[in-house]
Formats: sequence, C-alpha cells, structure tokens
Amino acid sequence: MNILITSAGRRVSLVRAFKKELKKIYPQAKVYASDSDPLLSAGCLVADDYFEVPRLDESLYMDSLINICKENSISLIIPTIDTELFQLANCKSRFKENGIGILISSISFIEKCRDKTETHKFFESKGITIAKEYSKNNYKLPLFIKPIDGSRSVDTHIIRNPEDITEYHLNNDKLMFLEYIDQNEFDEYTCDLYYSKANKLKCAVPRKRLEVRDGEVYKAVTKQNTLVNLIKKYLKHIEGAIGCLTIQFFMHKDDDTKIIGIEINPRFGGGFPLSYLANANFPKWIIEEHLLDRSIEDKFDVWESDLLMIRYDDEVLVHGYKD
Repeated sequence: MNILITSAGRRVSLVRAFKKELKKIYPQAKVYASDSDPLLSAGCLVADDYFEVPRLDESLYMDSLINICKENSISLIIPTIDTELFQLANCKSRFKENGIGILISSISFIEKCRDKTETHKFFESKGITIAKEYSKNNYKLPLFIKPIDGSRSVDTHIIRNPEDITEYHLNNDKLMFLEYIDQNEFDEYTCDLYYSKANKLKCAVPRKRLEVRDGEVYKAVTKQNTLVNLIKKYLKHIEGAIGCLTIQFFMHKDDDTKIIGIEINPRFGGGFPLSYLANANFPKWIIEEHLLDRSIEDKFDVWESDLLMIRYDDEVLVHGYKD
C-alpha cells in the first residue's frame, strides 16, 4: 500500500500530508518520491525514501517508474506536474497490468485542460463565462497575452499601449490575445476540487489569491462563497475528471454573480496545502477511494472558511553532499 509522488520538486507539504494520512491507516506503509535530481528536491528529501529517475523526455522514464513500483510494493502514483500527465495517462493501462494505479484524469480531459482554447470551449459548454478571445488583427487594449499551453505564468504579458505589442506576440501561434480582467475590479481565486473515480464532484474549496510568487500562491485565504454554488451547479460531473483539479476564476469584488472561468489544471496545485490544512483532506480520501476501494461522501461543508495562509521559506539540509 505504498505511494509514489513523482516529480516531487518542492512539494514538501504535499509529501508530508500523504505521509501523515497514509500512516494513520497503514503505519508501516511508505510515501516515496521521485525526481531526476532527487538530492536537489526538498520533496524527495522529506519523503520516506526517494528515487532518481530519467528525465520525462527520455524513453526509459516509464520503464523506470514501473520497475520502481514493482520493487517497492507501490500501489498508487500521484503525478504533480503538467508535462508528465499526458505520458502517464497514455500508459495507465500498462501500469494497471502491473498492479499499479495512477491518480490521473482521462487523456481527453487532460487535453481540454492543457489547450487553453479547448478550456474556454469546455467552460462555455458548462455555462461558465470566459474572458473574450481576440484575433491578432482585431483586439482591444488593455490586453492579456498568454500561451495556449503554458503554466506557472510563464510568457504572460499585460499590454496597455500599442507600442508594447511586438512581432513576437503577433507571429507566435502559441500566444492567445485575451480580454484583460482588471484585478482592481476582480478577485482571483484558485479552487481545489475533488472528483471521485466516477467523475463526481465531492468537495470544492475556493482559495482567494492574495499574493503570488513565480506563478504559485504565496498568501491566500479560504472562502465559502458563491463560487462553491457555481461549481456545484455547473461542474457536478466532469467526464474523465479524477482526483484533485484546480480551477482558476475571477470574481467581481462588488458583484459576486460576475464570475469568469480562466484555467483548469488536472492535478494538485501548489497552493493545495491551504485546503488540506483547512480540513479538505484530499490525501485521506484518495487513500480511502483508490487503495481501500471505499466510496466518498460529499464533503462540501467539512472545511474551514476564512483560513489565511502566509508562506515563508524554510531549509532542508543534506549533510555530506557532493556535486
């Protein structure tokens, strides 16, 4: 009943949460972590043990994971980054043949999340408002530009003046031109959603983003608000969705009926520790559902609203390290 968290990187809080919840049920069980350079991964160093694996773009990556799981009685893999989701989803049946489960949504749903134009179509199909998309020869300033398949706010641009638009923006087919959502008028939320193996919503926790660093929330607060009702109404069932999803919304500061869907990530987000500490116990529910084969009841009212998280830097020390 061991668990492997892949591409652990800086996911210290996520690793610790799974360790805490797994050992309550199976005291001898272990939460492992893997990374291409585990000695430089704080997430790996706080796990029960860690493994060095090839880079995601190397052909031996999947064979390496399967061998690690078979040799260490690992029953469940928890992926953490966008770039490995397609590969793992494509190989899910191969892992299953070896008795290894993967907490991952379907390939078709992952594709909708990865391609932001498809994400917009998905939101619209569910009745959720989106930011207006512009063509590159007909747009309105101010303008927000982002990659179709980007993450962590990389290569995003706020354009306020015509001279700020360059040939790079105009000629790059990977960049979308979008309506700018004024954050003086709208608050930004990331919502942690838990979906059962039957693709049914069981919990939704909106986290108001107060401060962001390098694309990841640094200060945030949980809010039991209109977003929960909107999510329950429009996203009660998502075909192919399993486990933790993070969905970003903008909600108007003075009119909470004005809500705009932004992005979906079919994995744990960097700010999930706040939801966990607010008692939205996704790791426990995952263990119960995917390792113990138990059904999960609705959990919409179990978590604490108005819980503020302020993050800070900490240290993980490795004695005797040689580069």
